[in-house]
Amino acid sequence: MLPTLASATSPTGHLDWATTFGSLLFVVILILGLAWLLKRMRVPSFAQQKGLNVVRQIPVGTRERIMIVQAGEEQFLVGVTQQSIQLISKLEKNLTQEELETSPFASQLTQLIKKHDKNK
Repeated sequence: MLPTLASATSPTGHLDWATTFGSLLFVVILILGLAWLLKRMRVPSFAQQKGLNVVRQIPVGTRERIMIVQAGEEQFLVGVTQQSIQLISKLEKNLTQEELETSPFASQLTQLIKKHDKNK
């Protein structure tokens, strides 16, 4: 005997679709929520970044910063904007951890800029 049209569109068929759609919607919302949470927590990337480290940084505008970056054994003073990164100076003497902890970065930056201007 052939199944009738009424049995193919039974209420349990609608319930299965609703359950499937609800489960799919829940999974998508869960994935988006976890992605937002990870971005908000600023979880460090899993890529290895050996030899490159931001030692100190200060904001000088809404999206502009001045940073001391250590690459291997050398340190560089760089200016960072939204569009570019500009080398300001290579530090002749690396800043030690003690200097970084005791002296505020702003005064170190002022000294470096004065020294850089004298060299020009």
